[in-house]
Amino acid sequence: MLPKLPKFFATLCLFLLCTVASAQQSLPIPLTIQRTYGQGTRAENGQPGPKYWQNTADYDIKVSFDPKSRLVAGTVNISYVNNSPDSLRQILFKLYPNLYQKGAERSSTFKPEDINDGVKISTLSINDQPLDVSRLRITATNMPVPIKGLGPQQTARVAITYSYTLNKGSHQRTGEIEEGAAFVAYFFPRIAVYDDIDGWNRFAYNGSQEFYNDFCTFRASVTVPRNFVVWATGDLKNADQVLTKKYAKRLADAEKKDAVVSIIDEADLKRRDITAANAQNTWQFEARNVTDFVFATADHYVWQATSLVVDPATKRRTRVDAVYNTKHADYKEVIHFARKTVEAMSYTFPKWPFPYAHETIFDGLDQMEYPMMVNDNPTETREDAITLTDHEIFHTMFPFYMGINETKYAWMDEGWATIGEWIISNIIDPKLLDDYGVEPYARAAATENDLPITTLTTQQNGTPFFLNSYPKPAMGYLYVRDLLGDELFTKALHTYIRNWNGKHPMPYDFFNSMNEGAGQNMNWFWQRWFFDGGYPDQAIQSVTPQSITVEAKGSKPMPVDLLITFADNSTQKLHRTIAVWQDGSKTVTVPLDGSKALRKVVLGSTYTPDNDKANNVWKAKE
Repeated sequence: MLPKLPKFFATLCLFLLCTVASAQQSLPIPLTIQRTYGQGTRAENGQPGPKYWQNTADYDIKVSFDPKSRLVAGTVNISYVNNSPDSLRQILFKLYPNLYQKGAERSSTFKPEDINDGVKISTLSINDQPLDVSRLRITATNMPVPIKGLGPQQTARVAITYSYTLNKGSHQRTGEIEEGAAFVAYFFPRIAVYDDIDGWNRFAYNGSQEFYNDFCTFRASVTVPRNFVVWATGDLKNADQVLTKKYAKRLADAEKKDAVVSIIDEADLKRRDITAANAQNTWQFEARNVTDFVFATADHYVWQATSLVVDPATKRRTRVDAVYNTKHADYKEVIHFARKTVEAMSYTFPKWPFPYAHETIFDGLDQMEYPMMVNDNPTETREDAITLTDHEIFHTMFPFYMGINETKYAWMDEGWATIGEWIISNIIDPKLLDDYGVEPYARAAATENDLPITTLTTQQNGTPFFLNSYPKPAMGYLYVRDLLGDELFTKALHTYIRNWNGKHPMPYDFFNSMNEGAGQNMNWFWQRWFFDGGYPDQAIQSVTPQSITVEAKGSKPMPVDLLITFADNSTQKLHRTIAVWQDGSKTVTVPLDGSKALRKVVLGSTYTPDNDKANNVWKAKE
C-alpha cells in the first residue's frame, strides 16, 4: 500500500505515473518479429534494418489468349535473385488459376462448368536443366520444386511452358466478363515470396485472402486476335504497331492533356479500324518494380483517357483511363471520379505523388485492384460508382507501392483503402457522406464475431474478416489523424511510406514508423484499438449548464463529439480527440460557458460506432 498523500500530490503522482507508463508502453511482439530485430533485418524505430533484404525477379512473359476458347497459353522466363542469407533447397511457385482446379480448396462455390484440370505445365527447366514435369507435386495453388541449392546472391534461371482455360463464369477476380471481353489476372506461374519472417509464403490461395508478391520487373507480350485491344499493367511499348495511326496519336495526346479524350468511341467500334490489320496482334508491355502484372482485353469497349500532373516538382503526369461497355450508364462518369481520386491522392490524402504512369478502370465483374489496373463491376447508383472507384484506386498505395502481405494482414491495405474512400468520396461529391462498415461494427462489437484487428487474416472469414479488414482499422487510422492533426499525421504517414515503399512492411514496421514520424509513442492507442478485445461505447453521464460529462463504458477509445441544441434553437458542436482517454480515464468533462439554457445534447458522430446508443441523448425536462 502506498502512503497516504495530500490530494494534490496524489493527483500529481498519478498523472506522472500514467504519463511515464504511456511513454514506456510497448506492444506485444511475437518471437518471429523479435528475431528480425536480432538479425538486423528490421529495426524497432520502424526502419528497415541494416541487413534488410528481399528477393526479386525479372519476368519475361509471352502469352496468347483466345477469347473464343478462353485458352491462355504461353511461356514465362524468370531470372530469380536470392538476396537472402539462406541457401534455398527449393523454389515455391504459385499457380493461382488452380483455384478452379478440380479438388482445390475454395472459399466459395463455383459452377461445375468452370471446374477444370488447372494449369498444365508442359516444360520446366531451372538453370537450363529440364525437369520431369510428371513428377511435380502440385497442391492446388502451390507448386514446390526441389533444387540443388541456390546460395545467397545467386540467380536461378527458370523457363516454363504452360496453359490453362480461363473461367467463363464463377468470376473470382479474373475471368471472362462477357463475350468479347475478359479480365485476365494471376495468369502465369510465379515464384512465391521468401521473406525474413516466414521463409516461403506457403498459404494456399483459396479465393478469400488476397496476395503477397515480390517487387519485380515484368516484360510481357500479349497476343490476341485482330480488333481486340489490350490494357495492362505497365507501359505499352509498341502502340504504333498494334493501334492504327489515329488511335495511337489519340493515346499519345491523352498523356499530355488535362481534358478527357475519347481514344475509342462508339463510332470507332463500328468502323473496326482500331487495331493493326493482322489476324493476331502482339501487345508489348513493360513494368518495373511492381508486384504483379495483369491484362484485360475487349473488342467492343470504349476507351476514355485524361492525364494530370501528379508531381509539381518534376511535372510528371499520370494518365487515367476508363474502359467500358456503353450499356453500363454508371461508367460514363467513372473517368471523372478516377481523375479526381488520383488528384486527391497526390495533393490531399495521403498527399503523395501518384506513383505510376497510368491507371485503368476496366468494366468487369469484380471489385479488385492490381498495379495500374482496376476490375470494377457496374453499380446501381452514382454514389456506389464513386466509392468503388476511389476505394480500388487508393489500393495503388496500399498494398502495391508498399508491398504489404495482404494474405496475413488485410487491415494493412483494406483499412487504408477504406479511410481513403471516406475522405476522397466527400471530395468528389461534398454531399456524399460515406460510412462504409461503421454501423456493422457498432452492431457486432464485443460479440463472438468481433476479434482483435491483428488476428491473422488467414484465421478469419465472414464477419470477423470484414470488420477487421475494412472499418475497424480505417477508424483507427482516422482517430490517429484527428489526434495528430493533418500536418503531423501526414508527416508520420510519409515516414512510413518513405521507410517501406518498394519493400515488405509488417504491422510493427507500421506502428513504429508512425510513432517515429509523429515524435510520440502512440502504443497506448495501437494496443487498445488494434490488439485488445473490448468494444466502443460512450454515454452521457451528466449535463449541467456549465459542463457535460461523457463516460467511456467500453474500452475502445473514440473521439468525443457533442451536438448541443440550446433553448433558443441555436446549436454548437464540441469535439475532443482520443487524447482524453490516453491516461486511462473513464470520464471526460467538457466545459460550457453556462450562458444559455440547454434543450438537447446528442453524443456521437458518423465515425464513432457506439455499441449502445440508448444513452447518447439528453433532453431537458419540459
